Amino acid sequence: MAQDTDFAPVSSRLLGKVLLVSIDNPPVNALGVDVRRGLVDAIAAAQVDPAVGAVLIVGAGRNFIAGADIREFGKPPLQPVLPDVCNRIEASDKPVIAALHGAALGGGLEVALAAHYRLAMNGVKLGLPEVQLGLLPGAGGTQRTPRLIGAAAALEMMLSGRQIGAKEALSLGLVDRIGRSDDILAEGLAYAQELLAAGAPVRRTRDAKGLADVKTSRAAIDTARPDVAAKSRGLFSPGKIVEAVEAALDQAFDEGLRIERAAFLQCIDSPQRAGLIHAFFAEREVVKVPEAKAAQPRPLASAGVIGGGTMGAGIAIAMLDAGMTVTMVERDEESLARGRANVEKVYDSLVTKGRLSAEAKDKVMARFNGAVGYDTLGSVDIVIEAVFEDMAVKKAVFAELDRVCKPGAVLATNTSYLDIDEIAASISRPQDVVGLHFFSPAHIMKLLEIVVPKQVAADVVATGFELAKKLRKVAVRAGVCDGFIGNRILAVYRQAADHMMEDGASPYQIDEALREFGYPMGPFQVADLAGGDIGWATRKRRAPTRDPRARYVEIADRICERGWFGQKTGRGYYVYPKGPRSGAPDPEVLAIVDAERQRAGITPRSFDNDEIVRRYLAAMINEGANVVHEGIALRPLDVDVTFIAGYGFPRHRGGPMKYADMVGLPKVLADIREFAKQDPIFWQPSPLLVELVERGQDFDSLNKAA
Repeated sequence: MAQDTDFAPVSSRLLGKVLLVSIDNPPVNALGVDVRRGLVDAIAAAQVDPAVGAVLIVGAGRNFIAGADIREFGKPPLQPVLPDVCNRIEASDKPVIAALHGAALGGGLEVALAAHYRLAMNGVKLGLPEVQLGLLPGAGGTQRTPRLIGAAAALEMMLSGRQIGAKEALSLGLVDRIGRSDDILAEGLAYAQELLAAGAPVRRTRDAKGLADVKTSRAAIDTARPDVAAKSRGLFSPGKIVEAVEAALDQAFDEGLRIERAAFLQCIDSPQRAGLIHAFFAEREVVKVPEAKAAQPRPLASAGVIGGGTMGAGIAIAMLDAGMTVTMVERDEESLARGRANVEKVYDSLVTKGRLSAEAKDKVMARFNGAVGYDTLGSVDIVIEAVFEDMAVKKAVFAELDRVCKPGAVLATNTSYLDIDEIAASISRPQDVVGLHFFSPAHIMKLLEIVVPKQVAADVVATGFELAKKLRKVAVRAGVCDGFIGNRILAVYRQAADHMMEDGASPYQIDEALREFGYPMGPFQVADLAGGDIGWATRKRRAPTRDPRARYVEIADRICERGWFGQKTGRGYYVYPKGPRSGAPDPEVLAIVDAERQRAGITPRSFDNDEIVRRYLAAMINEGANVVHEGIALRPLDVDVTFIAGYGFPRHRGGPMKYADMVGLPKVLADIREFAKQDPIFWQPSPLLVELVERGQDFDSLNKAA
């Protein structure tokens, strides 16, 4: 009879005829090398022990296996590799049952797919999210999944990376049974003993018939291929996933595994994998800020929103979606009615699309209140103002909030540029004032800049991060300056784009070059979407402090002077004859550009798309380095997360600072110094960039040191 054997972090013990193999590798049971070795050893021991009739694999704690240990990616492989582990599980001549609870993701689901039977508990999350890291399932997932559930469902799971629950998994055929209770061990043992009593055979997924309908499988693959090409914007791994599933259809299982492994290693070597994994870790590190470590957040059950325009309504919706009670304040009944309509319009659209029931909408709106005047805000936990971007207007709002809000209420401004220290100093409780810079539409955009003025209390900053968590937003800590992190850097790289436009590149070529780089939209398309009047107001505000020696391109001003503010007016850099999604190049804009070139005495030259991207990114990276150097951003990764979550920077490139590391900081600095020969005022290398190049370091070294 087998002796109980402990493998750290995998242990096994014999319970009747069932060898219980338990994975205990906190915090999420990741498939590190010791887990892989423990699983192989446990399966090997079961094979030679006549007392073992079946093997039950469970995860200790809150998860089965949440995935591979991605810290091992990009390093020399440690044996046994996960494909070998899965193959040995599947090759067992005694039934192997995987009992799944919590997260069974990526490599964790691949382990389960290699087992012969799968039990899922209610609340389980199953998925193959490798595509989000620039990878594909590399331990048989692309071969076993379609054999089990068919090509169409397998491709949808792998290309989306989405997680599914127990009921959907059962309906697809991904699992065999759903547990009746919450006791994973009792349910798993009962299922294993039932299988033994029934004489259930070993049932290998490699032999499953999900691809038997060749015509249907081929159609799914043929549909996925052009869809991936259209939607992935140059991403590498989605196409490789389609190729691997096609191999599952066309090749024998072992050959399919070989093709999958080759594709997986290609993905591992891709810069996209490095960029996506950096983004993955950066989004987890960005919330680690001094204030959140030093203090507990204040209560966050009820909120006030000042202003019912597009931004105010979006903020209100985000809070309603998080289960909060929201009071919207406007200056008069007519404005309040418009604000309420702005909120209801979003929910009505969801009802029309079948994504929300009318009853659910009514329950949400029952938590929404409207008021004229501030006195109804006396009991709320947090107030966010979203009024016109004018210092006097915002100070007037805060004076009222200072008067009516309870002690300890968080008073937040949604300003995009203004000095929050000045706003805070204008009231009697500056310690309660923080910046919460949402991005429009606020209920959709993921980024929330939490702007930290000098006198703010640590628990107010911690409350900002807690609010972001409730709203499912990506929070980034920013210091106070004109534009904080994102808009400050935006102002600089937008100038670089304007310079190139005046020097000879059309706005349409610049937009095209940035889309080819991976942006969903180019800078001039974004300007039309945001509204040209916003940037125009900012330029006017900054005019008195602008360096008179600095180059100033007036093309945008000429366009705004005509009342062409972008999509909302039907005309901006593009003309929109059929609505906001159908912008077309405008010959009259090109005529304005030509006239401004002549006025400035510039002879236009040609640009290729590579130079456009180099200049645009160099300006972004250089100002990003300044923002880190001045402490406006705590670390380079904060800049990366800001631009991925809020400004459309292609995630697979990791953010501007990670991209600079991959290009090489000496190359970026050399470009800036070359560009400075033409414009030494604009192209001044950041002291931090110069220092890092001189020390032979990169931006990531600062992330690790933080």
